[in-house]
Amino acid sequence: MGAVLSKPTRREQKMAGESLFNFSAAVASRKSDTVHIQIEENSEVFTIPLRALEFLSQILSSMAEGKTISLIPSDSELSTQQAADMLNVSRPHIIKLLETGVIPFKKVGTHRRISLDALLAYDTEQKQVRKSSLEFLAQQAQDLNLGYE
Repeated sequence: MGAVLSKPTRREQKMAGESLFNFSAAVASRKSDTVHIQIEENSEVFTIPLRALEFLSQILSSMAEGKTISLIPSDSELSTQQAADMLNVSRPHIIKLLETGVIPFKKVGTHRRISLDALLAYDTEQKQVRKSSLEFLAQQAQDLNLGYE
């Protein structure tokens, strides 16, 4: 799979939060698609793509919020437990979605494997369904003058 970093400590959260504003400003001001980085301790200089630096900014933001970070290659296949953890649902619910054909999967021996792309597509679709339903309910509450203003 990929790397799962443990939840940041309070010290790491504080450090990430303090550096985030200046870091984000430096990323936003870049005109080139490459960035030269220098390590202060040993003066080593190397070049990375700007996109990697933008990704690092997102990591710092998540760390500042105290979130755990997972790095997963896009062509990964997930177990049912990993998929359940990503969607924050139970493993039996994931298995039901797989067996009813809602999310495509393949079997490796007796184990079900779900492509990350398929899982993310399902998640995006569900977010859109939830958004549409919420908009419908909000409009209905307005139409029926239920006192929500």
